[in-house]
Amino acid sequence: MNPTTPDARYFVFKGQLWRCANPSLAEDVRQLLVNDLMAARREVKAAKASGDSAQLSVARAKVQKTKVKLGERGPVWWDDGSPDFNRCQVANTPYAQWFLSLSTANAGTPPENQAGEN
Repeated sequence: MNPTTPDARYFVFKGQLWRCANPSLAEDVRQLLVNDLMAARREVKAAKASGDSAQLSVARAKVQKTKVKLGERGPVWWDDGSPDFNRCQVANTPYAQWFLSLSTANAGTPPENQAGEN
Protein backbone atom coordinates (compact mmCIF):
# COMPACT_ATOMS: atom_id res chain seq x y z
CA MET A 1 0.00 0.00 0.00
CA ASN A 2 1.20 3.51 -0.78
CA PRO A 3 1.70 5.73 2.27
CA THR A 4 -0.55 8.75 2.73
CA THR A 5 0.83 11.99 4.14
CA PRO A 6 -0.15 12.81 7.74
CA ASP A 7 -2.51 15.56 6.52
CA ALA A 8 -4.19 13.07 4.09
CA ARG A 9 -3.61 15.39 1.13
CA TYR A 10 -1.30 13.11 -0.85
CA PHE A 11 -0.21 9.53 -1.27
CA VAL A 12 3.31 8.62 -2.35
CA PHE A 13 3.95 6.44 -5.38
CA LYS A 14 7.49 5.83 -6.61
CA GLY A 15 8.75 8.77 -4.57
CA GLN A 16 6.23 11.21 -6.02
CA LEU A 17 3.30 12.93 -4.29
CA TRP A 18 -0.14 12.47 -5.84
CA ARG A 19 -3.10 14.45 -4.55
CA CYS A 20 -5.83 12.43 -2.86
CA ALA A 21 -9.50 12.93 -3.58
CA ASN A 22 -11.37 15.51 -1.54
CA PRO A 23 -12.35 13.75 1.70
CA SER A 24 -15.41 16.00 2.10
CA LEU A 25 -17.11 14.42 -0.94
CA ALA A 26 -20.09 12.29 0.02
CA GLU A 27 -19.27 8.61 -0.40
CA ASP A 28 -21.96 8.06 -3.03
CA VAL A 29 -20.76 11.07 -5.04
CA ARG A 30 -17.13 9.94 -4.75
CA GLN A 31 -18.05 6.44 -5.93
CA LEU A 32 -19.96 7.78 -8.95
CA LEU A 33 -16.95 9.93 -9.87
CA VAL A 34 -14.58 6.97 -9.47
CA ASN A 35 -16.86 4.93 -11.74
CA ASP A 36 -16.81 7.76 -14.30
CA LEU A 37 -13.02 7.95 -14.03
CA MET A 38 -12.59 4.24 -14.67
CA ALA A 39 -14.91 4.45 -17.70
CA ALA A 40 -12.94 7.42 -19.05
CA ARG A 41 -9.66 5.54 -18.57
CA ARG A 42 -11.10 2.61 -20.53
CA GLU A 43 -11.99 5.09 -23.28
CA VAL A 44 -8.37 6.32 -23.28
CA LYS A 45 -7.16 2.73 -23.66
CA ALA A 46 -9.59 2.04 -26.51
CA ALA A 47 -8.65 5.27 -28.28
CA LYS A 48 -4.95 4.44 -28.03
CA ALA A 49 -5.61 0.98 -29.44
CA SER A 50 -7.63 2.40 -32.33
CA GLY A 51 -5.08 5.10 -33.11
CA ASP A 52 -7.86 7.71 -33.23
CA SER A 53 -6.23 10.91 -31.96
CA ALA A 54 -9.51 12.85 -31.80
CA GLN A 55 -11.11 10.10 -29.71
CA LEU A 56 -8.00 10.05 -27.50
CA SER A 57 -8.24 13.81 -26.88
CA VAL A 58 -11.91 13.53 -25.90
CA ALA A 59 -11.21 10.60 -23.58
CA ARG A 60 -8.28 12.36 -21.90
CA ALA A 61 -10.45 15.45 -21.39
CA LYS A 62 -13.01 13.25 -19.60
CA VAL A 63 -10.29 11.90 -17.31
CA GLN A 64 -9.13 15.44 -16.54
CA LYS A 65 -12.65 16.72 -15.87
CA THR A 66 -13.41 13.84 -13.51
CA LYS A 67 -10.11 14.19 -11.64
CA VAL A 68 -10.88 17.88 -11.10
CA LYS A 69 -14.32 16.96 -9.72
CA LEU A 70 -12.66 14.46 -7.37
CA GLY A 71 -10.22 17.13 -6.22
CA GLU A 72 -7.16 15.25 -7.48
CA ARG A 73 -6.39 18.03 -9.98
CA GLY A 74 -7.37 21.65 -10.39
CA PRO A 75 -7.88 23.92 -7.40
CA VAL A 76 -6.86 22.41 -4.07
CA TRP A 77 -9.64 21.25 -1.77
CA TRP A 78 -8.04 22.52 1.44
CA ASP A 79 -8.42 26.12 2.55
CA ASP A 80 -5.43 26.84 4.80
CA GLY A 81 -3.36 28.44 2.06
CA SER A 82 -0.83 25.60 1.86
CA PRO A 83 0.73 25.17 -1.59
CA ASP A 84 0.00 22.23 -3.84
CA PHE A 85 2.80 19.68 -4.18
CA ASN A 86 0.91 17.37 -6.56
CA ARG A 87 3.30 15.40 -8.78
CA CYS A 88 6.39 16.70 -6.94
CA GLN A 89 9.15 14.43 -5.75
CA VAL A 90 8.47 13.94 -2.05
CA ALA A 91 12.17 14.54 -1.28
CA ASN A 92 11.79 18.12 -2.58
CA THR A 93 8.81 19.02 -0.40
CA PRO A 94 8.05 19.69 3.27
CA TYR A 95 7.01 16.01 3.47
CA ALA A 96 10.60 14.80 2.92
CA GLN A 97 11.43 14.23 6.59
CA TRP A 98 8.15 12.42 7.20
CA PHE A 99 8.78 10.15 4.21
CA LEU A 100 12.34 9.48 5.33
CA SER A 101 11.04 8.52 8.76
CA LEU A 102 8.93 5.80 7.14
CA SER A 103 12.07 4.18 5.75
CA THR A 104 13.76 4.39 9.14
CA ALA A 105 10.71 2.92 10.88
CA ASN A 106 10.61 0.04 8.38
CA ALA A 107 14.35 -0.68 8.51
CA GLY A 108 13.76 -4.08 10.10
CA THR A 109 10.79 -4.95 7.89
CA PRO A 110 11.26 -7.19 4.85
CA PRO A 111 11.22 -5.04 1.66
CA GLU A 112 7.99 -6.57 0.35
CA ASN A 113 6.18 -5.25 3.44
CA GLN A 114 7.61 -1.72 3.48
CA ALA A 115 5.34 1.21 2.73
CA GLY A 116 5.75 2.50 -0.78
CA GLU A 117 7.36 -0.67 -2.07
CA ASN A 118 4.20 -2.15 -3.63
